[in-house]
Amino acid sequence: MGEDRRLDVLRAIVEDYVATREPVGSRALAERHHLGVSPATIRNDMAALEEAGLIVAPHTSAGRVPTDKGYRTFVDHLSRVRPLSAAERRAITALLADAVDLDDVVDRAVRLIAQLTHQVAVVQYPSLRRSALRHVELVPVAERRLLVVIITATGRVEQRTLELSETVDEATVARLRLRLNAAAVGLRLSDLDTVREQLVEQMGSDGSTTASHDAELVGTVLDAIAQTLAQESEERVVVAGTANLARSADFTLTVSPVLEALEEQVVLLRLLTEMAEDEAAVAVRIGRENRYEPLVEASIVSSGYGDGAAVARVGAVGPLRQDYPATIAAVRAVARYLTRILAG
Repeated sequence: MGEDRRLDVLRAIVEDYVATREPVGSRALAERHHLGVSPATIRNDMAALEEAGLIVAPHTSAGRVPTDKGYRTFVDHLSRVRPLSAAERRAITALLADAVDLDDVVDRAVRLIAQLTHQVAVVQYPSLRRSALRHVELVPVAERRLLVVIITATGRVEQRTLELSETVDEATVARLRLRLNAAAVGLRLSDLDTVREQLVEQMGSDGSTTASHDAELVGTVLDAIAQTLAQESEERVVVAGTANLARSADFTLTVSPVLEALEEQVVLLRLLTEMAEDEAAVAVRIGRENRYEPLVEASIVSSGYGDGAAVARVGAVGPLRQDYPATIAAVRAVARYLTRILAG
């Protein structure tokens, strides 16, 4: 019972500090919250929370503020994520539903998260390496030249022009296109080799020229698809809302290191990749959990999106003192809408 009450006291301290930016005292807690105990009991609970490293006195006043550990405990014990308002849900649907292509979807999503959270928004482009195939188009453009158009399940379109060692007729290309889409659609990069022998065997059974020619053609096309899906250089993130962070008064020294870190694509991609290992639907890294010195005064909330296994992440970067339930709700909602749009 005492442990539950102390969590209630911690929750009240976090909520009041986020709302007021002022250290929270026992008298304020007793007046603002229905904790069902006396101010003296609240003071005892605050002393226990301070001893556990969950709150700290920023100066000699009686008030306390949450520590990184306190915010973590608060987030870990959230009983529910605050639902978005009807107006916020309508705004997400209206803005994302009208997007015309993947670039437009990403641009709208990053601006939307910045507006909803009043923080810096980060949206990672869908990774080709983790994307499943939706369709492969093969177009002969010359006797020994073949255009391969690759469409992923996340809406990305890539194309490669292949130089072939032998002439290939349109009928053979048509057969391979049919067999390739039947066998490989829905597969990811790691699964492509499983269909190579199958395609060679099927092409031979269709009555095409020679087995060696079939194998070479299938291998050339599959290698081109695999190389395209393996392009790590295509992974990038889009950032919006840096002005939100620049206006924040919640950083002890200066916000400049945080803003500089956000300009480093490699840093952001590494952080998002690490957060993808978290089993929670929405991952939260608080303060020094980021393990990157410029971000020790920031918190990052992120969620994966994509059909089936997440192929990329969206997130928000803000100060330690923030409305975590609202940020988590906004990031989760946008990730779900992105998944729905890309799946459609």
